[in-house]
Amino acid sequence: MASEGILLGMGNPLLDISAVVDHDFLKKYDLQLNNAILAEDKHLPMYDELASNPNVEYIAGGATQNSIRVAQWMLQVPDGTSYMGSIGKDKYGEEMKKNSKLAGVNVHYYEDESAPTGTCGVCVVGGERSLIANLAAANCYKVEHLKRPENWALVEKAKYFYIAGFFLTVSPESIQLVAEHAAANNKVFSMNLSAPFICELFKDVQEKALPYMDYVFGNETEARTFSKVHGWETDDVEQIALKISEWPKVGGRKRITVITQGADPVVVAEDGKVKKFPVILLPKEKLVDTNGAGDAFVGGFLSQLVQEKPIEDCVKAGCYAANVIIQRSGCTYPEKPDFN
Repeated sequence: MASEGILLGMGNPLLDISAVVDHDFLKKYDLQLNNAILAEDKHLPMYDELASNPNVEYIAGGATQNSIRVAQWMLQVPDGTSYMGSIGKDKYGEEMKKNSKLAGVNVHYYEDESAPTGTCGVCVVGGERSLIANLAAANCYKVEHLKRPENWALVEKAKYFYIAGFFLTVSPESIQLVAEHAAANNKVFSMNLSAPFICELFKDVQEKALPYMDYVFGNETEARTFSKVHGWETDDVEQIALKISEWPKVGGRKRITVITQGADPVVVAEDGKVKKFPVILLPKEKLVDTNGAGDAFVGGFLSQLVQEKPIEDCVKAGCYAANVIIQRSGCTYPEKPDFN
């Protein structure tokens, strides 16, 4: 049984502004489906345009926060999970706090005085999504917040840590502190490749954290980008997963790499071997949107990992959670899970 505070996540809390758009909209803002980017000046008018869309929805998001909320939902243990990140002192920040409380996650937000709460534009076309993050306050997280006794207590209490790669752009120092604590105390530290641009533009900080990672998550596009950036000259996801798992490692545990591939099987590389696990296939007409599918997979996976279940069960739970999420708008879920 999972105990209180067993899993801690750190990341960029963002309020998703989600709407169904068309290909012209994507073209107008130079966006690609199944991609995640940071907003540039040319994207800023897009948020107002999304907000004026009659079918717009506001959903508490941010990759790590999504995964932690899903893990909490799957665990159904009061305060089983904790989360840290930075929000602004505004109505979106209040909305985020309310949302997290309802989800049962023990959040310790750093509240920035000057920047607004971060937002993420979610543009949905035919069930596929394009994500454009305007980090704002999320970019202001300070390692001093992590070091405060009441926050470091969450680190001491947790036995498992999960941080999406997106947080590498904000506070690599915080990641390093948590990673070193995990290694020194034989705890489990996991991260996500998260997006092609992280593998390309934040290669150095990613490489610095990689030796500490016991689990590396990602999807096929991110894995192939990682391979390209490191000059591996292979597009074979199984080979790439193996090579990531064999990257030099701190601590006694062997690294496990878990790569999702949409509707294709999940690839797990462990101890020089690759296993593949089929996902739950969904008829196209039941697909609402893929926003949060990868985050939900990780949340489901972690919910079993913290209970020390075998890897097969972790993947099965990940696939179950992702399947639930893609049939709903954004990273949302019914009141109770139906997983066994």
